[in-house]
Amino acid sequence: MQDDAPAEGLSNGIENTAPAAELAEILAPHLSVIFCGLNPALTAHRDGHNFSNRSNRFWRVLHLAGFTPRLLRAEEEREMLQYGLGLTSAVSRPTKSASELKKSDYIAAAPVLEEKIRRLAPANLAFLGKAAYAAISLRADIGWGRQPEAFAGASIWVLPNPSGLNRAFDLAKLTEHYREVKLAVERERDLLQ
Repeated sequence: MQDDAPAEGLSNGIENTAPAAELAEILAPHLSVIFCGLNPALTAHRDGHNFSNRSNRFWRVLHLAGFTPRLLRAEEEREMLQYGLGLTSAVSRPTKSASELKKSDYIAAAPVLEEKIRRLAPANLAFLGKAAYAAISLRADIGWGRQPEAFAGASIWVLPNPSGLNRAFDLAKLTEHYREVKLAVERERDLLQ
């Protein structure tokens, strides 16, 4: 995924932000985690579904980390909402590779993302890859995992990008990082009960 098209309105608390020929964001107020991709892949934009490229490991990692009870397909992306999960992106412009984006693209898109997160009030915002959050926070020393600061009221996580182009993380390592978020969400939920 990774789109941040402007919202067109709420219906039953769930946003429909996909005008014709746009990739939909999967968003609703007060989600446990909104996953924030860097930007839409051209394949996802073409297919009309987030993380639709078979080489992308997002759906598999989401399931293996325990966020979903079964492996979702890209076409089933809206089911994420049932599990308190959402999707957006830092930059809305589709590219073949996120390496085509510049720091200035992320900085220019930051106010839209911040307003969206403040309005939807998720508990956690998980950036998929370091590039967007490093640019937005103006920090070069971003580590993996939970970040010390919040963004628009949400706890911030930086997770490895699930793209098949990311060879630095195998499936097991990706799952380990995503599971850390899942366990933190469960701990926070248990504390509130």
